[in-house]
Amino acid sequence: MTVLIIGLLIFLGAHSVRIFADDWRARCIEKWGAGRWKGAYSLLSLAGLVLLIVGFDHARTPVQVVWEPPLWTWHITVFLNLLASVLLSAAYVPHNAIKSAVKDPMVLGVKTWALAHLLSNGTLAGIVLFGSFLLWAVLDFRACRKRRAFLAAIPHARVSVPATVLTLAIGVAAWLFIAGYAHRIFIGISPLALF
Repeated sequence: MTVLIIGLLIFLGAHSVRIFADDWRARCIEKWGAGRWKGAYSLLSLAGLVLLIVGFDHARTPVQVVWEPPLWTWHITVFLNLLASVLLSAAYVPHNAIKSAVKDPMVLGVKTWALAHLLSNGTLAGIVLFGSFLLWAVLDFRACRKRRAFLAAIPHARVSVPATVLTLAIGVAAWLFIAGYAHRIFIGISPLALF
């Protein structure tokens, strides 16, 4: 569990700089340059992610059950993860209507993903992992909204129907790949097999 917690602190800590130290971040970028900042940020995030993955894998055995989720929570989790996958794809496809509507689809997608997994995962390792991501996403979503409130009025980006359709297609395809294949390979559970 210690490695998992260290990984979470490093990974989510790196991703929390804009929440808690935005002025310090701006000074560092000005002093180091954007390239060096992004390089250091990426290396720190990668180190945290590796520790988080290794730590979660180790913390899963022996299984420490805090609560037994009912079967119906798995069905909600599968649906919410479809929604999260579409939101995450909306963060990267330009001019889609989903991003235009929700403004912060990446953070909202992470929040949805974390909540979905908390619903159907009653292990201590799962609660620590997904609870940490949910808390981070709530704080980051709030910070994003606050930052936007201080900005001058920004004209709405052009919305494209083909971009929105592409966003939905990528999100659904990614969800099918993860839920139908990758999740079983890496986690040992096939979410779609429950239906």
